[in-house]
Amino acid sequence: MGIIVAKSAGFCFGVSRAVEKLDEEAELSPISTLGPIIHNDDVVQRLSRKGVNAINSLAELEKGKRLAIRTHGVGEETVQAIEQAGIKYVDLTCPFVKKIHKIVSEKHKEGYRILIVGDSNHPEVVGINGWCGNEAVIATDEAELEGVFLPDDKVCAVSQTTMDRKTFEKIIFFLKNTCQNPIVFDTICSATNERQKEAAEIAKQVDLMIVIGGKHSSNTNKLFSICSKYCKNTCKIENFEDFPQNIYIPKTIGITAGASTPSWIIKEVVSKMEEMIKGNDAFAKEFEEYEKSLITLHTRDIVKGTVIGVTEKGVSVNLGYKSDGFVPASEVTEDDSADINSIVKVGDEIEVFVVRVNDVEGEVTLSMKKIESMKGVKEVEEAFESQAVLEGKVVQVVNGGVVVVTKGVRVFVPVSQASDRFLADPSVLVGTTASLRIIDIKKVRGRTRIVGSIKSVLKEQKEALSAEFWANVEVGKKYQGVIKSLTSFGAFADIGGVDGLIHISELSWAKIKHPSEVVKEGDVVDVYVIEFDKEKNKVSLGYKKTEDNPWNKVKEELEVGSVIDCKIVRIVPFGAFAQIFPGVDGLIHISQVADKRIGKVEDELMVGQHVQAKVVEIDLENQKIGLSIRELLKKEEPAEEAVAEEAAVETAVEEAVAEEAAVEETSAE
Repeated sequence: MGIIVAKSAGFCFGVSRAVEKLDEEAELSPISTLGPIIHNDDVVQRLSRKGVNAINSLAELEKGKRLAIRTHGVGEETVQAIEQAGIKYVDLTCPFVKKIHKIVSEKHKEGYRILIVGDSNHPEVVGINGWCGNEAVIATDEAELEGVFLPDDKVCAVSQTTMDRKTFEKIIFFLKNTCQNPIVFDTICSATNERQKEAAEIAKQVDLMIVIGGKHSSNTNKLFSICSKYCKNTCKIENFEDFPQNIYIPKTIGITAGASTPSWIIKEVVSKMEEMIKGNDAFAKEFEEYEKSLITLHTRDIVKGTVIGVTEKGVSVNLGYKSDGFVPASEVTEDDSADINSIVKVGDEIEVFVVRVNDVEGEVTLSMKKIESMKGVKEVEEAFESQAVLEGKVVQVVNGGVVVVTKGVRVFVPVSQASDRFLADPSVLVGTTASLRIIDIKKVRGRTRIVGSIKSVLKEQKEALSAEFWANVEVGKKYQGVIKSLTSFGAFADIGGVDGLIHISELSWAKIKHPSEVVKEGDVVDVYVIEFDKEKNKVSLGYKKTEDNPWNKVKEELEVGSVIDCKIVRIVPFGAFAQIFPGVDGLIHISQVADKRIGKVEDELMVGQHVQAKVVEIDLENQKIGLSIRELLKKEEPAEEAVAEEAAVETAVEEAVAEEAAVEETSAE
């Protein structure tokens, strides 16, 4: 092992000069600095103990106390304000920065637009801008200059002293391609440039690079950025106390430091690192033994590991390798809708397939579904040979069919084999569990293509259920069925291997025009057998319940002579039908519509009209009711006439009932 310390590490000329001068001034009397003298907390704290305090503005300066302008410098207005206030001050501005102030001031007065390549928030750049009326254009990227300058603009460009050279050169190249004759002053401190080059060279040679400097130091941050490009293990610290204590100490270590880092901090870091290297020999031996105990992983390996973490993104697995493995959520199972937490839990030992080993990134990508698929393929092949029935979940609709996952294997089921009925929309199967049989396995372009059939299993199941049904069926027996299809004359229900017809007249006690008014496909219904023909494989089913028969209500609540409110629901040539209860209509014969002779019922009544009528006949056996409006309209008559009239009404009702029955019989035919 070895430590390489950059020769250029530590205080630059400007910083060294300022700190030494401030030490001397502090010996004479307390003094304040306008902002931290440099970006290094250790140096600022040491000076504070000697009576040097940092202030943020002139208003904070104690009366009669002296002032020091820090190395970054300040703007012209600030200098004028200090002098006008009669404040005694020491100017510790870096000589290289002072040179930039002079250039900017002169060129600004000559009418040049000033461009500063640097960080607009850095105190050095703020100070430089103050010498051209705060009118400078400040940039760290050429994109920031798009449309800022015109070809004939007079432009003078300078740079922050700690700017990295590549950024400066890119911006100057852009400027020269935009403006005709820009004046360019390369004001990057030579020490900064040298420090950056040396740091890059060291970073290329070592396994660990340490950059020492203040958190807010611009040049330290640039050193860290440069070193990180060449050495992955680069860390930035202010002093040794910031150094990560659990980091592995490699064979070679490089150390550099920013321009504001004092030599004593650099020496302390070097000394402590040497101690760590000496004490690391024992650890190195232990680590070597540990590495020997680790397994070796290769792509396509099948290994076992312990689950150490489960999230919605995937599963973390301890494999006994130098880094843990990870199973992405997409590689846990073929079922995208499954909850990962229901499949694996922390502490479970699982078998995984190694998809990829990336030693550089320290990543091991694993797959659980690949293992499941590999095992499953063998089981599926065995099921194909024996024609065994498998259980699976329909997970996807694809061109020409659906995909069923069984044993972790994707099986294609053509739409013609997805159901024992015509399937207009295969998506209704997605998410359902299905029984299937493998009907074909073949290799297609290096991949195994497996084809299954749900239909063949459903057909067998239906045949078995049908045989059981016909062996036990009897009139009146109740079944639970599923509505499979609707027709104009009724609904077909699957009652277990057999489809029975619920005639439209058996769906409701009320008259309906279509079965869809009562049921729809997929409804689960309770039915009973009305009649069956085993030879013709036909079953007639009942759906409406006896207790719901509205004629029971007629029997309980209605009697001849009652006056009722009813609604005209249908008009025919011989009269009008009025609804008494839902499912129960009574006939008002044309002779009973009015107290006079009429030619058309429509002349007196209309569909939807509510009327009062008298019950003149109730025939429960034939489910017929005769009504009369005329009875409520006529005046009192002699008893003999009333009897004769009543007989005439009864005869008219009987004739109307017979006529209605003849009409219904003709309609049925």
